Amino acid sequence: MDAGRPTNVEFRLKKGVGTYLETIKGRAKNVEGKHKKQTGGKGQYGVAFIDMEPLARGGGFEFEDAIVGGVIPRNFIPAVEKGVRELLPLGLLAGYPIVDVKVKLYDGSYHDVDSSEMSFKIAAHLGFKKAFEMCKPVLLEPIMTISVVVPDDHMGDVIGDLNSRRGKVLGAETKGHAQIIKAHVPMAEVLRYAPDLRSMTSGRGDFSLEFSHYEEVPPHLAERIVKEAQAAKAERNA
Repeated sequence: MDAGRPTNVEFRLKKGVGTYLETIKGRAKNVEGKHKKQTGGKGQYGVAFIDMEPLARGGGFEFEDAIVGGVIPRNFIPAVEKGVRELLPLGLLAGYPIVDVKVKLYDGSYHDVDSSEMSFKIAAHLGFKKAFEMCKPVLLEPIMTISVVVPDDHMGDVIGDLNSRRGKVLGAETKGHAQIIKAHVPMAEVLRYAPDLRSMTSGRGDFSLEFSHYEEVPPHLAERIVKEAQAAKAERNA
């Protein structure tokens, strides 16, 4: 593309379930997940104690088996890990995948007759949910690198608009009679950027987007997103 002659190219982004992610900022120690049920016949019993802490961004998920002394039989430990992993794609804050979390299983108890893999999986569910709530859960949003090519006389308008979209301008470069403005901007703020740019530049602007990284959603916006997700879930379950 000739940087001196911007063209009108429209980009479309769709908001999908995977737009946001969930993670934690705090730590929780000595959290008990306990499942105990008596039904008259064989019961259900499993207890798992876990610690939870955040991993560095991009760390994914880590499970540490620190059981010693047979307090949980070895054949039940994979059920605890499975119980935790089952919750990760479902999310607990607003229904988005959970990332960058470490869980350490260090203690627990079992019953010779009533314990089973299912009992420990349910215990893991309960312990993980409790620990997650204690660890200051937050939402993460994808941040895009946007490159906007505009005529010189529209540079101020475009930069002002990017700032209004929570963008952080990284710099600008002159090419011919055009400016190439680079910025980081949340994906949620540029889902309909093409028609807005067209309007600002009389159809003479062009842009490209590339994923950069994830950042924490500001608290006031996260609160709204969580409320909307909870309302949507309640409606589905009604």
